[in-house]
Amino acid sequence: MSAAAVKVVKRKAKGFRAEVGMILGSGMGGFADQIHDAVAIPYKDLPGFEVSGVAGHAGRLVLGYVGETPVAVLQGRIHYYEHGNPTGMRVPIETLRLLGCERLIVTNAAGSLKPAVKPGGLMLIRDHVNFIQQSPLLGLSGNGRFVDMVDAYDPEMRAHLRKVAAKMKIKLEEGVYAWLAGPQFETPAEIGMLRKMGIDAVGMSTVPDVILARYFGMKALAVSAITNMGAGMSHESLSHEHTMAQMETASRKLTQLLLAYLVQL
Repeated sequence: MSAAAVKVVKRKAKGFRAEVGMILGSGMGGFADQIHDAVAIPYKDLPGFEVSGVAGHAGRLVLGYVGETPVAVLQGRIHYYEHGNPTGMRVPIETLRLLGCERLIVTNAAGSLKPAVKPGGLMLIRDHVNFIQQSPLLGLSGNGRFVDMVDAYDPEMRAHLRKVAAKMKIKLEEGVYAWLAGPQFETPAEIGMLRKMGIDAVGMSTVPDVILARYFGMKALAVSAITNMGAGMSHESLSHEHTMAQMETASRKLTQLLLAYLVQL
């Protein structure tokens, strides 16, 4: 189906070849408005692209440029909790690779487990824990499925983003992200356990995306926009509406940071 999706893209954006792919998480869809000479293709027109039922995920592939860097941006993603299938992003990410993307930037909304990292902050993901031990590579054959996940979050890309953040005076924390299935939020007991394990942020996405990026030979970078403290770490009431409301500050900073990063490539 990825080949079929690429045919649709080539028909609608003749001659376009991307260098960087992006996946925009909850509340980050507005980043696509900063892309110039843009061509937007709804997921419903692309074979194998599933439309998320979650608010804040527009469901479009946007092709164009940030500065002189050609990008292919997935405006929204399907989540494991929507159908219990970890392979939902396989076709979209393979399509990005077939369009020429050698690097993938992933964003998400996440809960902080570090008291010093408050809602509105940003966390660069250094490593992850696949806590539910599901894989988007299930059902594949051949030796390629045994993917090396050491330095899955590319050290050079991380170093470059840290330099850009420092120059812009944007505070960028770094830590370990844990993927949990959702869609319910974690209990205070679960958050307490994760903190003791050394987890810094928790969310319901990203890990399958990065595994797929590595499988398809792409370097990966991921940043969490912190929207809440983990359950039991504050008096706030957790909900998706709360997440979206808290995204405004974090998404504005993350958009500025990624635009500057892409312009410098």
